[in-house]
Amino acid sequence: MKKNLITTALFALLATPIIVNCGEVNKLKGAAKGLSDQMPDCPSGTDPDAILAYDFQAGFGLQAAQATKIRGAIAASAEITGFYGAIDGDLKTGCGNLAHDLGVTGDFSNGEEACKAAITAMNAAKAKLGASIKVTLVAQPPRCEASMDVMADCAAKCDVQATGGSAKVECEPGKLSGSCGAQCSGSCQVEAGAKCEGTCKGTCDVAIKGKCAGTCNGKCDGKAGNGSCAGVCEGKCEGGSVEAACSGKCGGTCEMKASAKCEGTCTGSCSAEMKAPKCTGEVTPPKVSAECNAQCDARVSARAKCEPGKVSVAIIGATDVNGAKQLQAALEKNLPAIFNVAIGMKDRALHVAGSGKLVVDGAKASIESAGAASAKLGLCFGSTLKGAVSAVANIKADIDVSVNVSASASASGSASGSAGK
Repeated sequence: MKKNLITTALFALLATPIIVNCGEVNKLKGAAKGLSDQMPDCPSGTDPDAILAYDFQAGFGLQAAQATKIRGAIAASAEITGFYGAIDGDLKTGCGNLAHDLGVTGDFSNGEEACKAAITAMNAAKAKLGASIKVTLVAQPPRCEASMDVMADCAAKCDVQATGGSAKVECEPGKLSGSCGAQCSGSCQVEAGAKCEGTCKGTCDVAIKGKCAGTCNGKCDGKAGNGSCAGVCEGKCEGGSVEAACSGKCGGTCEMKASAKCEGTCTGSCSAEMKAPKCTGEVTPPKVSAECNAQCDARVSARAKCEPGKVSVAIIGATDVNGAKQLQAALEKNLPAIFNVAIGMKDRALHVAGSGKLVVDGAKASIESAGAASAKLGLCFGSTLKGAVSAVANIKADIDVSVNVSASASASGSASGSAGK
């Protein structure tokens, strides 16, 4: 009876503002006295690798299968918290700097708060430039890749059935990327100076016909003249990114024409076997349990790597030239970090938020069923699970506000969006 009461009390902590961590274990040892001869040393509850490396079987007196299940669930909970921390950090930096560059003072406690301040600041800046301004963005989106090896390793460790042929990990069709060196069908991320046989999104060293976020030297919508062009530029685009056919050298992303040779990173399909393959879309796990699937999805998403994109901005019709330059510079400098979340990590984040509850609920259930070890596990990892609960609740809010910033950045004149939602 005493053990059940203590275990219940430990999990009740998850619903209160009290944070339990390994540094507080000594304060709580008295509650668990009599349940075991000695409390175990806790691994870091925030470091997934430390959790996975810890011997739960010896440290907590668990059976092998039980130890594997609990260890995986707790590590995945820590991954979720770390994932939220990463995207919120990007937003706090990107939106916070954007707001500061536009005159807002003070600090922000989190990414959502910083982004709402940035939206308000952008709207105020645009209002000073006049209701007839037009804002054009040309963005080279961030490139976010997930390791298929991480998924395979996770699945093999959390579900013993994921072996042999059933352990195959797949990438969302058309989203597999790697070094091709042959015929690439899809898009090709090229190094600066490479030739693009398709639509270049980035920079081009020769005359183009398409979007130009800089100065168009040639014709804009058929009319001769040099300057900003919100329509189709025919000529040399200087000081900004293009989205157009480029017969010269393209620096950025190249959307291929049918099948062409890719001298960079091919995303899609390759006529030869890709080297160092990554997945820019959803990684499909082997046939594993729903709980294992959720754990591995959290791990893969949390360890995805993003290469920031680039943004070029053109502002036309402003009554205040210096104000327009300030807004342009602020947007080009800070939007890439925001786009990391709003574009690069959006789908992964929403997926993690959707499966996160399953991960945490599974962790709680496994610990509660661990018998005499449940109280010790609760003492060590109560704050880990509480952090994951909070992260799941906040991930969607960060995605929503990052998308609102993106929309507000490209809104023109008095039609700019609101930060109220």
